[in-house]
Amino acid sequence: MKKVALVTGGTRGVGLAICSMLAANGHDVIATARRAPAGELPAGVAYLRCDVSQPDDVLGVFARLRELHGRLDVLVNNAGIAGADRLGDPRDPAWDAVIGTNLTGAYRCAQAAQALFPAEGGRLVFLASVLGLRAVPDQIAYTASKHGVVGLAKAFALALASRRITSNAICPGWVDTAMARQRFSELGIEASEARAGVPTGAIVTPEEVAAAVLYLCSDAARNITGHTLVLDGGTLA
Repeated sequence: MKKVALVTGGTRGVGLAICSMLAANGHDVIATARRAPAGELPAGVAYLRCDVSQPDDVLGVFARLRELHGRLDVLVNNAGIAGADRLGDPRDPAWDAVIGTNLTGAYRCAQAAQALFPAEGGRLVFLASVLGLRAVPDQIAYTASKHGVVGLAKAFALALASRRITSNAICPGWVDTAMARQRFSELGIEASEARAGVPTGAIVTPEEVAAAVLYLCSDAARNITGHTLVLDGGTLA
C-alpha cells in the first residue's frame, strides 16, 4: 500500500519540489494551496484547495482526505508567507496574516493530521527557516512565526512519540525561489550578493530541501524526532 502524504503550500517553489520527490518515491501526494496550480502537477500529485489560516478550510481538507484515503502517513507543513513589518503601527496587518498562516495554520494542520495517522506511526515535517533560529530587524512577524514553528515541531515530537509519530523542523537559509527573489529586491541586492554571504557560496535549491524531507519521512529516520535540520551552507555555523 502506498503511503499518503499531504503538503501544504504544495503547488509551487519548495512545496512543489517536495510533492514531486515524495510522489517519485512511492507516495500518493495531496498538494494544498489557496489557489489552483498554474500548470499541471507532477504524476501522483493531486490538488485540494485550502487556506491554512482558515479553520474551516483545514477541517474540510482533512475530512476530504479521510474520504479519499482513510489515512495519512506524512504531513509536511510548508505553507508560508512573509511580509515587512510596520513598526509603530499597532494594527500592523502583517502580524495577523503571517502568524495566522505560518504558525497557527501549521498547528491546526498538525492537530487535524494526528487523528489520521495509522497505528504504525507517521511523520510530521515543519518547514521553518534560519529565521526560526536567529532574527532580522524588518521581519519581526516572520521571525516570530518561524521560531514558533521550531517550537511546534519539538512539542509535537514529545506529544506524539508514544504513537511512533516523528516531528521535525527544517530550517533552510536562502532557497532559490520566487519568495527569495522578492526578498532580494526588498533588500536591494542581487542573487550573487546573497550567494557571497553563504560560506559554501551556494544558495539552497528546492530539491535539496525536498531531499531532506524525504529522508525525515523514511524508515531510516524513525528515531529522529524533535530535531531541527539546518540547510544554510554554513551561514549559522
